[in-house]
Amino acid sequence: MEVEVRTPLGVGVSSAPAGASKGRWEAVAYPGGGPEESANIVRAEVADALRGLEARNQRAVDGALRLVDGTGNFSRLGGNAAYAVSLAAAAAAADSLRIPLYQHLGGSLNRLLPFPLGNVLGGGKHAGKGCPDIQEFLVAALGASSFKQAALTNVRVHGRLRALLEEKGAPFFGGRGDEGAWATAIDNDAAFEYVAKAVEAVSQETGVNVRFGVDVASSSLWDPKLGRYVYAHGPARGPGEQLEYILSKIEDYRLFYIEDPLDEDDFAGFAELTRKARGCLICGDDLFVTNKERLRRGVESGAANSLIIKPNQVGTVSDASDTVALAKSNRYTPVFSHRSGETTDTVLAHLSVAFGCPLVKIGVVGGERVAKINELIRIEEHLGEQAKMTELGL
Repeated sequence: MEVEVRTPLGVGVSSAPAGASKGRWEAVAYPGGGPEESANIVRAEVADALRGLEARNQRAVDGALRLVDGTGNFSRLGGNAAYAVSLAAAAAAADSLRIPLYQHLGGSLNRLLPFPLGNVLGGGKHAGKGCPDIQEFLVAALGASSFKQAALTNVRVHGRLRALLEEKGAPFFGGRGDEGAWATAIDNDAAFEYVAKAVEAVSQETGVNVRFGVDVASSSLWDPKLGRYVYAHGPARGPGEQLEYILSKIEDYRLFYIEDPLDEDDFAGFAELTRKARGCLICGDDLFVTNKERLRRGVESGAANSLIIKPNQVGTVSDASDTVALAKSNRYTPVFSHRSGETTDTVLAHLSVAFGCPLVKIGVVGGERVAKINELIRIEEHLGEQAKMTELGL
């Protein structure tokens, strides 16, 4: 869904992504009537509610969206419609002020850029049958001195991984999943080995320290009836076995990042893993769904030390901003993220800078991913000499 918002001095356009892997606690993407019903509500009710408001007052805009919706999870209006309107209004305000969106939302002193975190090998819901159970193998050039260098280094890892798959005779025909990562019919252990070798090779070639991590998407593996995580490649694992499996991979491959290693309601398991895994970001996506109340529960129990930020999981810029603020105040690392069903909208790039996220999960290749990478390079160029890569704090 794409929304256009106009002011007397400017215009803003934004579109909402979908998502193949969704947490059950996130905002409802669309009401029962689908995108068409959302669009009708935007035309008939949201447009009237926004007329006369000051576009620079983001909380007033987002409050109006909440009033029109009237539910706690945007089940009437649809979280995707709310997201598109909220972002388009912010973009219109920035255009009216003749300043970039990242400065409008983050302030004129904002100069920190995130490290791009890119999916190079896919599995689970992002790839086909026979591919790894683990949904994403993600790389980040943490030794890069600029965003552009980090993004280009990720591309080299992506390319080197393809060469390794072909060289080693993996069942691979150049196929890619829905985020541009390679899709090949190999098991989880082989996937770890291939990615580790690609990362090591590119680190040596470039002199840039590259690390990798994974998005396990464990909620898609969890069978509540069996009380086990069911793998196509490997044995089913109980909660304790799953935790030990994850810890072993962190140690064996020096993983710096693990997303959704356990089921979305296993706060106790996340807390135990966070205590035991040193020097690794334990990130919650389905666990928190950008919701500050879910995050507050995590803080109280010590579950995770990082979280994914996807504004359409909660609906508005204000909601996402509040969650980021709560995360930072409790030393959780916010990771701004795209979704699998992305659009070519570049707003995500601006939000990642405005919110001061140390990592942006943004893909490596593919038009809708490259659009955001290019926009971050433009932001880096706009900042000039004052641009600086953020501190990850590992």
